[in-house]
Amino acid sequence: MRRLPFRRLLSVATLAVVGVATLGTTAACGGDADAGSSGPVTLRLGYFPNITHAPAVVGVEKGIFAEKLGTGVKLQTTTFNAGPAAIEALFSGALDATYIGPNPTVNAFSKSKGEAVRVVSGAASGGVALVVKPEITSVEQLRGKKIATPQLGNTQDVALRYWLNEKGLRTTKEGGGDVQVVPQENAQTVETFSSGAIDGAWVPEPFVSRLVNAGGKVLVDERDLWPDKKFVITNLIVSTKFLKAHPDVVKKLVEGQVAANEFVNTKPDKAQQAISDHIGKITGKPLDVKLIKQAWPTLEFTNDPIAASLKTGLDHAVTVGLTQPVDLNGLYDLSYLNEVLKAQGKSEVTQP
Repeated sequence: MRRLPFRRLLSVATLAVVGVATLGTTAACGGDADAGSSGPVTLRLGYFPNITHAPAVVGVEKGIFAEKLGTGVKLQTTTFNAGPAAIEALFSGALDATYIGPNPTVNAFSKSKGEAVRVVSGAASGGVALVVKPEITSVEQLRGKKIATPQLGNTQDVALRYWLNEKGLRTTKEGGGDVQVVPQENAQTVETFSSGAIDGAWVPEPFVSRLVNAGGKVLVDERDLWPDKKFVITNLIVSTKFLKAHPDVVKKLVEGQVAANEFVNTKPDKAQQAISDHIGKITGKPLDVKLIKQAWPTLEFTNDPIAASLKTGLDHAVTVGLTQPVDLNGLYDLSYLNEVLKAQGKSEVTQP
């Protein structure tokens, strides 16, 4: 059987996700188009098919979002490989909300002069590492090597470049410098690592575990670089335009996020199976549950967006020349999250 390229698989699988994983909801025009009609509002939600987006994956696969959104909202989903592509979709009007990493979040806020997006909830912390060939035992041995990241300017790309910079190793956007940073889709990374085309990769799970199982070793666990080993890897953002038009729908989406995280944290075995099944629908091959279990301890699923780490990540991106300083005032709107948490008797999250 001919295997489709990864991007093609995502496109095909997205149709399946819309039809299967959202309990029969059907695609329609965007939320704005529905705003003036008496019919259901369409919420177009993006996420990545990986473990660091477990609340999103489980929320779609188990029908949690569909249940919380109710019959008055049609859920349409699209998957992405990395943050910049998701932000492009949001800017183009193809998305209303997306799970995404901190650096693309900041870039979207900056490019729109603080107008386009709001963070409404956290989702996950941790789950990222630099995996290298076993003979590489120190940062100095990375000089002259090729290290992959998911996409230029995405969260892992910034983290790698900043860490190398701190160690005195220069990188350039074009892939030059002391260490060649090679942006590529995560799905390619295991193949290029196994073939010797790259010497390592700074990636999220499950690709960390896949690279380790392919003979690599963890040189840097990113948790070790952050206070209390906590840093935002995934949060939930919404289009400000959609938020203003449909605040009730956004609150229901946040209810779905909180419920999905509750499921993930209290029913890990079922959550891991759901992730395996859902990734199988997207890529054509279920993710090995053993691999998910291997990666699970490196992650913490939290509704707190850990705002301080996002600000630090912005500082890192500025340092390595991937963005300009940004005033983050107004980025967070955690009012809906705190309403949901308070109603459930849970601790509220401090508004930055």
